[in-house]
Amino acid sequence: MEMGSNNKKIFSSKKEDLFHVIHKVPAGDGPYVRAKHAQLVQKDPEAAIVLFWKAINAGDRVDSALKDMAVVMKQLDRSEEAIEAIKSFRGLCSKQSQESLDNVLIDLYKKCGKVEEQIEMLKRKLRLIYQGEAFNGKPTKTARSHGKKFQVSVRQETSRLLGNLAWAYMQKTNFMAAEVVYQKAQMIDPDANKACNLGLCLIKRTRYNEARSVLEDVLYGRIPGCEDGRTRKRAEELLLELESKQPPPDLSDLLGLNLEDEFVNGLEEMVRVWAPSRSKRLPIFEEISSFRDRIAC
Repeated sequence: MEMGSNNKKIFSSKKEDLFHVIHKVPAGDGPYVRAKHAQLVQKDPEAAIVLFWKAINAGDRVDSALKDMAVVMKQLDRSEEAIEAIKSFRGLCSKQSQESLDNVLIDLYKKCGKVEEQIEMLKRKLRLIYQGEAFNGKPTKTARSHGKKFQVSVRQETSRLLGNLAWAYMQKTNFMAAEVVYQKAQMIDPDANKACNLGLCLIKRTRYNEARSVLEDVLYGRIPGCEDGRTRKRAEELLLELESKQPPPDLSDLLGLNLEDEFVNGLEEMVRVWAPSRSKRLPIFEEISSFRDRIAC
């Protein structure tokens, strides 16, 4: 009888472990675990938010509870509330969790259309990189996408953040700043998606020959990521749009550049380290700075 009882306990334990693995719910019975159960198993986001709040107030896995709650709020179109929650309670979280909370904030700002806040947050993250304070001093970090973990280098992360910053400038129709930042991103770690965005930016600036050159690089497979069918299709569509354009002179966005000197200098130094030869051939920030000085006179 005792052996049968032990076998039942072992079977029950293994079944419970399998449940946690399948549903990605942590073991335990605290408010955070119950919140994850409501979120992932019961599919009840409103109940999950209530339990995440309880977890935060009880000090139960606060780092994860705050981040997960913000993600669920975003899914329920409660992004403004999620932003305030992160701002109010991130002080309770560990130093190691601050970077991931920043990433969540950037997504929330994007969801709410808060472009200025998004730009400032992206600049802040970039400053941490070129000041040597990101990644906890390590050359790589573990990232997650669609449930899979992978390693990201400082260089890759910098290029990604610059691409996001450039796209934010595009939303502000500050195409000159967007072009500058896209060029820097491509010098550090080029990819076809950012090339398409740069091509769109150059079209907006009526720089059609340069736009055609960038987009043809995508179509002819000269940039990493060109094998993606959606990216190639987008390059084709942008080339068709380009062909329909006439090149009227339009310098209206030249006064739109708004990159402060300290930020510019930090990025320029970073590019000098990672892409010195290309930086010499494309001293973009220096050209822009001198042009800006002439405008001010």
